Amino acid sequence: MHVQRNGIAVECLQGDIARQKDMEAVVNAANAELMMGGGVAGALHRAAGPELAEAGAPMAPIQPGEAVTTEAFNLPNDYVIHCLGPVYGRDRPEEELLRACYRNALKRAEEHRIQSIAFPSISTGAFGYPVEAAASAAVKEVYEQSRHLKSVQAIRFVLFSQEDLKRYETAWQHLV
Repeated sequence: MHVQRNGIAVECLQGDIARQKDMEAVVNAANAELMMGGGVAGALHRAAGPELAEAGAPMAPIQPGEAVTTEAFNLPNDYVIHCLGPVYGRDRPEEELLRACYRNALKRAEEHRIQSIAFPSISTGAFGYPVEAAASAAVKEVYEQSRHLKSVQAIRFVLFSQEDLKRYETAWQHLV
């Protein structure tokens, strides 16, 4: 799926967040300590090398909804923007905290004059956020923020499974 929203190219695709060679920044669905974990955090840390955890350590811990930026080291990108999503059923209000992840990641991108950014589906793995609700929150926030972006020209959602991809595509269709 490829759409234009407020002059920003937005796409959804199934793929590996650690292999987005044409994106200036990738977003890490991080843990509070900004260390290697499972899922997205594990994939990005393995690909980036141990320097990624070393770079994040002085900024940790972060709170749900927060975003911080490091360089990308051995990843094919310039930056990693680390976001701590909410644990579903524990961190409240879940939707506001999840939306804050996307909002704050885009703020960090603007601060660094990043032109292209790839997001995973934040909080939908080990943090238990239902994918359909997460997709709805993510696309609403990205759409709202797209009105204010000056540097960011391309936003990509990189989804792990075909089912997740369909849920994100459906969420975009509901915005129209």
